Amino acid sequence: MAIAPRTDLSSHELETLASIQRRVLWLSTRMIDYANHERPSDDNLHVGGHQASSASMVTAMTALYFHWLKAGDRVSVKPHASPVLHSINYLLGRLDREYLMTLRDFGGLQSYPSRTKDPDPIDFSTGSVGLGAAAPLFASVADRYINAHFDAEPDRRFVALMGDAELDEGNIWEALADHSARGLGKLTWIVDFNRQSLDRVVPRVRSQELTHVFRDHDWQVEVVKYGSKLREAFARDGGDVLERRIDDMPNSAYQSMLRASGADMRRLVIDGAPTADRKALAGVLDAYEDVAIPDLIGDLGGHDLGDMIAALERADADPDRPTVIFAFTVKGWGLHTAGHPLNHAALLSSTQVDELRVKLADPNDEWAGFAPDSPEGRVCVDSALRLNEQHVAPARRVDPYAIPQEFGPVTTRPTSSQEAFARVLQDIANVDEVASSIVTTSPDVSISTGLGGWINKRGVFSPEIEELFVTEDAGPLKWEPSPKGQHIELGISEMNLFLLLGQLGLGAELHGHQLLPIGTVYDPFVCRGLDALIYSVYSGARFIFAGTPSGVSLSREGGAHQSSITASIGMELPGLTMWEPCYALETEWVMLHGLRDIVLPDGEAHYLRLSTTPVAQDAFGALLERVDRAALRDEVLAGGYRLVEAEAGGPGSRVVIAACGAMIPQALAARELLAAEDIGAAIVNVTSPDRLFRALRTRTGALRNGRLSDPSILERLTVPEERGVPLITVHDAAPHALAFLGSAFAAPLIPLGVDRFGQCGSQPDIYEWLDLSAEAIAEAAIAGLWRPEQ
Repeated sequence: MAIAPRTDLSSHELETLASIQRRVLWLSTRMIDYANHERPSDDNLHVGGHQASSASMVTAMTALYFHWLKAGDRVSVKPHASPVLHSINYLLGRLDREYLMTLRDFGGLQSYPSRTKDPDPIDFSTGSVGLGAAAPLFASVADRYINAHFDAEPDRRFVALMGDAELDEGNIWEALADHSARGLGKLTWIVDFNRQSLDRVVPRVRSQELTHVFRDHDWQVEVVKYGSKLREAFARDGGDVLERRIDDMPNSAYQSMLRASGADMRRLVIDGAPTADRKALAGVLDAYEDVAIPDLIGDLGGHDLGDMIAALERADADPDRPTVIFAFTVKGWGLHTAGHPLNHAALLSSTQVDELRVKLADPNDEWAGFAPDSPEGRVCVDSALRLNEQHVAPARRVDPYAIPQEFGPVTTRPTSSQEAFARVLQDIANVDEVASSIVTTSPDVSISTGLGGWINKRGVFSPEIEELFVTEDAGPLKWEPSPKGQHIELGISEMNLFLLLGQLGLGAELHGHQLLPIGTVYDPFVCRGLDALIYSVYSGARFIFAGTPSGVSLSREGGAHQSSITASIGMELPGLTMWEPCYALETEWVMLHGLRDIVLPDGEAHYLRLSTTPVAQDAFGALLERVDRAALRDEVLAGGYRLVEAEAGGPGSRVVIAACGAMIPQALAARELLAAEDIGAAIVNVTSPDRLFRALRTRTGALRNGRLSDPSILERLTVPEERGVPLITVHDAAPHALAFLGSAFAAPLIPLGVDRFGQCGSQPDIYEWLDLSAEAIAEAAIAGLWRPEQ
């Protein structure tokens, strides 16, 4: 059973937490200083770090880790506060001491928190601002889904620590507004409201307008603005005038005042006020010596441990609503750079660090934590025990052997790869051992991307049963929201799609139950969610998504919906395998392979680039009759296979056409045209440009890390008679995506593809316009065979 934190803290206990807070401030500041000024370096590059941004988060994170959090809770820490997180993990015994000297060093502590690269426990990777803030929201959505389906304990809390400038990122508001985010009572956002961004002091106070937005979305709002010292001053005669004076002060004026002496600060507060208020202000401040004025005016609630702990405890009060805490802070709190408008990346001087060491560090050992028998040491030990997850049951994982290799029978009618994808989902819905762990999602495009059959069988997820008014003309789709539904429909936001897929894909690691997430999206809009997609695969999440329909094959939709660069994105992202199958059985094999792969701890995410163009299945069926089925499946999953061999042609009249997906029918038709010219053409079906490119790198020894591919697939795609013959690559995407095959085949290359924005038209017209028609492919092959006379 989890150990709950105490809520009745004495003044002595708060002072003990304050002592821990001071040590966290020192360690986080010192590790940045050491990395920049003392650690040996083999280059002359600036190391960097964010002492000021870390300092403003020290109080909130001390309150969290040394009081409020319990085992199983998950926290996303704002990128620039990573030194604070590492310092806390060190004091909790979760990070070895030597790592404190390795910030931003190879093999050491990362610049920003990383689930997969840091040596200490990190729940969420952060770095691209806004994404790490929204990720706990979708993790809470995933947790609610898991609790509803697998009877897990709904006691896990999710916390995001973010800078106020992160609220400029649009993806935060996309996440906040999505219907799936309603009622997340275990979610808490803490906004480090220091009113500074990277290059400036934010010109006006935005807390009031922001609180209205959150309340309108049914969030609890806690504003922790002034600390106990200022509240005591406000309670004095005339204190209301002081409160109004600080409230009305522009951010820039308040920030610059923080760097003044006590006497100057007193003068600035009084002389800058309206004449009618000056006497009252002077009366309030007369009760304080000059030396005490800076601590008074700078006493913001985000640095008051008691206030922060109380706000966190109030966050638990309503189990049905998420909470946002606006914690007013000073950027650079406790440092010489406090409040400086350009302190974002500023480093303390050696003299300033020396002064800070005397105030905050252990006098005998600057890197020391606390003795176990000291009050601070006992809090650290107790907190470590409270956060210990060893009592939590091991994660429940899906058995990869329960996932079939194929279903069959093989369809013989013309079928698109999107239709085949839909068929696989309907078939696997009948394999309950697997299907119970599948969850699908899409940004309001589920029906048009092939998820309708799955939804009919497995339902739509909603935390509560929703009654729907169904009319006679509602159609075949059964849209029945309930807690046991297995499809999560999002609003039209591709950022939300990839953030949710990422959190669902970390089910085992963050929630104790592995899921098999599958998403769909219109392929051109993969680009709109790219930042979130990168974030999710960087975090080590494993999931499948289908980009469909894709390419200019979607001819009538015009250039806005015709994707060309998404194939390159899929190939270039680490941790993601990109596929572009043509035939139905290929799609089935790829899909089921992807499901087995995402079960594995070292698996990858998978991207299926699909088409709505119906493709005749006869060429594939004929190949199945000639070759071993298992061997063909292996080649499909290795990245490609020889679909049709070249017929005998005249001497030297032989070409190879390598094509993907919807371009296979055009390649086959071009082969017939070439045969009429006595030119033999072999067709290579590239099912995964990604896998073939990795095979090339493996063969050349260039791929030293990452997932290896079988280099022998490249040899199996060529025959001795074709060495040196022209290679024509055909792709419903940017032509360079397959251009590497020229090197892989050691052949002169003519790459065909989409090299301009598309437009509306029939498929034949668009293919002809872009040199993707059978005639254009055949002409390219003939041009490749032409040799000028020597």
